[in-house]
Amino acid sequence: MPLTATLTPPKKEEETLLFRALDTDHDGRVSRQTIEQVLKVSGVDPRQSQLAETFDLIDALPEEQQSQLDLETFSRCIKPNISLFTRVVKGELVIPDFHIFGREIGQIFQDCLSDTSGANAGYIPELRNAASERFGISIFTVDGQQYHRGDCDEAFSAQSTTKTINYCLAVEQNGLDLVHRHVGREPSGRVFNELTLNDAGLPHNPMINAGAMMTCSLVNRGLAVDERFERIRQVWQELASDTEVGFDEAVCRSESATAHRNWALAHYMMEKNAFPENTDLSETLDLYFRTCSLSVTCRQMAMLAGSLAAGGVNPITNHRIFSSLTVQACLSLMSSCGMYDYSGEWAFRVGLPAKSGVSGAVIIVVPNVMGICIWSPRLDACGNSVRGIRFAKAMVDRFSLHAFDSIDLRTNKINPLVSRIQAESQEKATLIEAASNGDLMAVQHLLSIGADPSAGDYDGRT
Repeated sequence: MPLTATLTPPKKEEETLLFRALDTDHDGRVSRQTIEQVLKVSGVDPRQSQLAETFDLIDALPEEQQSQLDLETFSRCIKPNISLFTRVVKGELVIPDFHIFGREIGQIFQDCLSDTSGANAGYIPELRNAASERFGISIFTVDGQQYHRGDCDEAFSAQSTTKTINYCLAVEQNGLDLVHRHVGREPSGRVFNELTLNDAGLPHNPMINAGAMMTCSLVNRGLAVDERFERIRQVWQELASDTEVGFDEAVCRSESATAHRNWALAHYMMEKNAFPENTDLSETLDLYFRTCSLSVTCRQMAMLAGSLAAGGVNPITNHRIFSSLTVQACLSLMSSCGMYDYSGEWAFRVGLPAKSGVSGAVIIVVPNVMGICIWSPRLDACGNSVRGIRFAKAMVDRFSLHAFDSIDLRTNKINPLVSRIQAESQEKATLIEAASNGDLMAVQHLLSIGADPSAGDYDGRT
């Protein structure tokens, strides 16, 4: 027998194993409903995930065949997405117990509903008149798992959350060095529209108004302002998995009509020669107001945040939009400067990259895990969503998501990245092995972090 024959795995072995796992009736058939149920428990929407092609193939089958897929048909349908499909069936997605995670998130959402403190942004008429009671949350993981609750499909204006994407675009088009010749990287410690610059005569960072106007001046230079804006909107649509991102003209008019402080900042920066050569202030502020007036939903913003969590790759379309280095720079600034003059307290208490906007949106990025958007219009004194802040604090109190949670080995928080059954089994097995080997230090360490010495393994050993 040729050597190559002995090295070749059995044909369709992987597809066969998946098929058997889903053939719950053991009749050589798998139904579409069974596949959809497995995906639902895993938090994957078959129509809004990388598995869409698989379901296109299933949809093309006669209706009666969809409820009784044989091995050959099943294998053909899952082939385009077999890697992701395998991870779903094996419970190997980034949040393995997603149904438990979703239940806990839903409880946090419910707990925050009663908080009616704060007030809508008052200085922009359209925001002042927005429905204060609105409250939505959306989550997208880097594997395309998703969770939505409340007013997640209601549109609102992006406002300052747009500063993250304008910065990424400026860096992609000009490079980090050039961008930071015109804008700093330090928290200002001041209100987001404070009439102040750093010692070099530059805006402190890209996440406050002065810095955001500066990054706008660097995006799509040389084009007419209409074309510049449309190209930015197109990137937003790519980040939002090719869904339509709108433009709220009424908000834009409100922005322009009340922009005296922004104009003062722009002229102050022009006086300091902070802008790139040949910058047109009118066009720069027009572009800035338009980007703040992009109309989005929680669902779309969570996809955007999920793309940042995945290092610039959209978790639904799998298209790369930004380089990983650009995203790294953006997340660094979101960590230190993203929550206005609450940024230091946020870093201490929540410990995750985030950006807020005065429309009531807060986007949160858990690198390599997920993107989150919380939207509720009532703001606190710093201009951040009251419910958004409360939700984020409760989330990191319940889950090990703070950047430094790994330091506290005795925490009672839930680690969403590890299956509960897997974690318990591993802890028991490790403790038993350490005890059987007489490894006293390992036993003492495991007991110190809360391992139960009386807990038995699968056959009752302790």
